Amino acid sequence: MPHAIRVAQFGGPEALQWVEVPEPAPGPGEVLIRQTAVGVNFIDVYHRIGLYPLDLPITPGSEGAGVVEAVGDGVTEFSAGDRVGYQGAIGGYAEVRVVPAARLLHLPDAIGDKTAAAALLKGVTAYYLLFRTFKVGKEHTILFHAAAGAVGTIACQWASDLGATVIGTVGSEEKMARARDNGCAHVINYRRENFVDRVRELTGGEGVAVVYDSVGKDTFPGSLDCLAPMGMWVSFGQSSGLPPSITMAMLQQKGSLFATRPTTAHYLARRADLETAAAALFEAIAAGTVKIPIGQEFPLRSAAEAHRALESRATAGPTVLIP
Repeated sequence: MPHAIRVAQFGGPEALQWVEVPEPAPGPGEVLIRQTAVGVNFIDVYHRIGLYPLDLPITPGSEGAGVVEAVGDGVTEFSAGDRVGYQGAIGGYAEVRVVPAARLLHLPDAIGDKTAAAALLKGVTAYYLLFRTFKVGKEHTILFHAAAGAVGTIACQWASDLGATVIGTVGSEEKMARARDNGCAHVINYRRENFVDRVRELTGGEGVAVVYDSVGKDTFPGSLDCLAPMGMWVSFGQSSGLPPSITMAMLQQKGSLFATRPTTAHYLARRADLETAAAALFEAIAAGTVKIPIGQEFPLRSAAEAHRALESRATAGPTVLIP
């Protein structure tokens, strides 16, 4: 029988249990894949602890890659033997799994399985953050928190290629070098410097056009204080905990600011939007515009160890699990 990671009760990394599971079968509109690599994301932690509650038991994981073994009724665009990847389909921490065909993508020859598993969810997130949530261009100076993290690794490279001046924050000297490699023109170690003061210094007091913030509590309200008037705070995660609520008065007082909390569920709800984002990502990777340096690999059965590393901020770049 195949194995998977299951969460029977919300909790710490120890809640991730390696268990035997029944052999799945694809239903109508579904595809059965044998996975070769699985991506790890902070949303997996949120599902494990119940911050984003799902009906128990659950198998976490929202991105991966593998080979099609069988297709269900009505599926015509995929066949056995196809190399495929997916994002946004819960259930990834498994040796074999069923994925809705609407969430599945053909992988180009130039994109390896580990690269796809490490990049798909993070990469399409970076795409809509930079091209749709706030359209970044060469005229912009932007601040990206966790610039050596999984999304930051992709987004900072992409934003730099678009011509933006990228300021990144990190939490260690080692990660400063990684952030520079990711295209950051300026890197701030927030453990040694006040990032608000440093951003103001780097921008001549003007502030940045947009702050991309996946950290949450620890960077609030500093992120707002880094913005130029009419700038945008993009809160797309909360690795340090939920930030406090903001008021309309606060946005007005700090410079007629904009604030948004985007999610892939909304930005990529339509198949056409997913295909557009994935095509742009694959093209950027193939061209070398975006490099995917996999930071950590763990056996799938060691998912708990991967979560401990992620939550302690000991990771740099994407993490993948190998079935």
